[in-house]
Amino acid sequence: MKVTVLGSTGSIGTQALDVVRERGWSVGTLAAGRNLELLAAQVREFRPEVVSVDASVYAAARDRLPHVIVTSDVSGAAVRPADVVVNAMSGLIGLEPTRAALLAGQAVALATKEAMVTAAHLMWEAAAAGGGRVVPVDSEHTGVYQCLTGEHIGDVAEVILTASGGPFRDGPADLSRVTPAQALKHPSWTMGPKVTIDSSTLMNKGLEVMECASLYGLPMTQVGVVIHPQSLMHAAVRFRDGSLKAQFGPTDMRLPIAYAMDAAPTGMTHPGDVRGTRRGPEVAGHVAWPLRGEWQFRDPDLDRFPCLALAYRAGTGGRLLPVALNAADEVAVDAFLAGRIGYLDIPRVIGGVLDETPAGDLTWDTLHATDAWARIRAGELCGVRA
Repeated sequence: MKVTVLGSTGSIGTQALDVVRERGWSVGTLAAGRNLELLAAQVREFRPEVVSVDASVYAAARDRLPHVIVTSDVSGAAVRPADVVVNAMSGLIGLEPTRAALLAGQAVALATKEAMVTAAHLMWEAAAAGGGRVVPVDSEHTGVYQCLTGEHIGDVAEVILTASGGPFRDGPADLSRVTPAQALKHPSWTMGPKVTIDSSTLMNKGLEVMECASLYGLPMTQVGVVIHPQSLMHAAVRFRDGSLKAQFGPTDMRLPIAYAMDAAPTGMTHPGDVRGTRRGPEVAGHVAWPLRGEWQFRDPDLDRFPCLALAYRAGTGGRLLPVALNAADEVAVDAFLAGRIGYLDIPRVIGGVLDETPAGDLTWDTLHATDAWARIRAGELCGVRA
């Protein structure tokens, strides 16, 4: 199989290449932003035909990588021939390559959360127009995908996503003095700073609820969250007949990444269009049987973690609210990490932006305009302490 990896130097991108190495697949294209040091090592090992880099390092990349085609056009990289395109780019910068790949009929293993959070119907329109297919990469969403294989989406009563609960699931009671260093100590996963802070506030789980609803064509009211500190059950689906199916696996992202890459060529062309796939060999260990130890499940505390409630609010309201939520969260998290606002100011800023988000339908133009406005307004709110 020939693979394209967009965001190859990030956490998901490097683990996708671990799967490529394990499976003996080939790499046709890599997109890596600005990290030329790691990109050069990846080029030496995987020998892609083309690499895409940020325009700011284009000249340096051409000098350093003389035996490969270098471009700064990541959307062009996304449409190059490949059996699977892994899009592991974070932020709105990953939207256009996703759209381009779907319009070109590519099979996309999608880790760019913003694609379905902020622009779901635009992405599904691109898939319908070009014949592209989508399988999600996140462990929760591939868990749902596996639970739905062989089922009818109309029989789903509820989808349940699990959350570790982050570093503050058991305390302290007062979160007002939480420091960035404390919030960055995630108990289960190793991730980048933005996602780690979002996990501590449960905003990341809120974004996943929004993404899940968009992926499978479900209302937000049919997607629930349960705190599961052991992080071994990733998702469950309850069907209208009362049956419950759950997906379990080790806390290793290579497993959902591998599944998504296996499944993408026969993936979804529209919400809930789930199809089965043959599975490859083990890449990340397994959960031993019999299951041992204590497994805990409890409801999230929305009073302690209001960001989850804000995500439900934005996802239920739809239109431009998810765009504003995503932008405000990025600005607020950056401000918290820089010491400009406190931990509890994160939901204050996001809620303030949602209160002021203008009405309007979602188009590519309104998406970018709302994103720009929300970032400015969130920045202003970060300068006002509660």
